[in-house]
Amino acid sequence: MSTNGYAHPETLVDTEWLAGHLTDRTLRIIDVDEDTSAYDSGHIPGSVGWNWTTDLHTEVGREYVDRVGLGELLGAAGVADDTTVVLYGGNNNWFAAYAYWVLRLRGFEKAKLLDGGRKKWELESRPMTRETADHPRTSFEVTGPAHPEIRALRDEVLAKEETGIGLVDVRSPEEFRGEKLAPPHLPQEQAQVPGHIPHAANIPWAQAANDDGTFKSAAQLRELYEAKGITPDSEVIAYCRIGERSSHTWFALHELLGYPDVKNYDGSWTEYGSLVGVPVEVG
Repeated sequence: MSTNGYAHPETLVDTEWLAGHLTDRTLRIIDVDEDTSAYDSGHIPGSVGWNWTTDLHTEVGREYVDRVGLGELLGAAGVADDTTVVLYGGNNNWFAAYAYWVLRLRGFEKAKLLDGGRKKWELESRPMTRETADHPRTSFEVTGPAHPEIRALRDEVLAKEETGIGLVDVRSPEEFRGEKLAPPHLPQEQAQVPGHIPHAANIPWAQAANDDGTFKSAAQLRELYEAKGITPDSEVIAYCRIGERSSHTWFALHELLGYPDVKNYDGSWTEYGSLVGVPVEVG
């Protein structure tokens, strides 16, 4: 498996490796997406389906399940102490990267992304099934250290907005300029106003991916971000609309390039764009 110069190549597996480990009892494959019908229409054999919103979030309020809730979710997927989780999904791993970030946030360390996700797996005509995986439930507890330092909350973003911190807006140029409030295929709603956080660099998340959905090499990623002033010697906060695309960028910067201080602002534009009296730029 090529490491592509990544700081932490162990955070990725490629499709060839996964195809050879589908029956590995210490491996649990999890399909994470916004469109759960994709799982029903076909998924990697043995994989469990997660709905990014109903499974990863609390029932009331905009917050993630806690460590106990995450342990129960992993236990329902058959995860044990010796299990490694491989996450994948559509949209070049939008929500798989989001789930990976949530797992790390809460303290689950044995997770990896399938490089290229569903797209590359399908491009290579690898096996798919409609059979729902039924793994024996376990009593699992998340015992690793939590990582609140990888998450940026509203007050921190507001406090640092004028400090020259490396803010990365990973949405499309149209969203950044204020012409749209969401990707074209989604309802144009949620945030109350369009635009972006002042001083943010617009580096769309998709620029970090190749045509087959895999991540670009470390050299290509470094050139992409450094050209916009996003360097490893300063703190970086990434945001998008709801936090899933910025999780993909967080993964590229923190896990693949090894930037030491990268945070995902999961409140993102749906929160910031609805605040009263905060600075906003358009154009």
